[in-house]
Amino acid sequence: MAAGAVNLALALVTGAHLPATGPLLAAGVVGFLGYGVSLVMFVLALRHLGAARTGAYFSMAPFIGAGLAIAMFGEPLTVQLLAASALMIVGVALHLMKGHDHRHAHERLEHEHRHVHDAHHQHQHDGEVPDVEPHTHVHRHAALTHSHPHYPDLHHRHGHGAR
Repeated sequence: MAAGAVNLALALVTGAHLPATGPLLAAGVVGFLGYGVSLVMFVLALRHLGAARTGAYFSMAPFIGAGLAIAMFGEPLTVQLLAASALMIVGVALHLMKGHDHRHAHERLEHEHRHVHDAHHQHQHDGEVPDVEPHTHVHRHAALTHSHPHYPDLHHRHGHGAR
């Protein structure tokens, strides 16, 4: 918000004028969705998927934009775009097909975050927490050793050692 306010002030001081209300609101909606919501989704993805998978998935955005430009504005479909898109699809497919399943241990942990009662969230409520899911409250995780497919997320930060 500070950067936006400073840029707006600089533009007005140097002689720029605000556009009409319609285009101004449209630009605000595009900015909110294209930057604000996208940034929130990126941070959530980092938390749940890890940096490598998040980077791979979010790097598809330019290809989605190019596809929309072709469909909506008649931009040309080039050989380079097709080749790059094919490579991107292969890369994302490799990420999606990569299995990560092994026995691992979770140490005892106390923290607060939004969750549902799954394998990592087996706890009772003291009556002060609404019995709806997902919900947020401070909770304890007992030490747990188990095996299931997982990504490096909030509950799966562990070394792998030699296999």
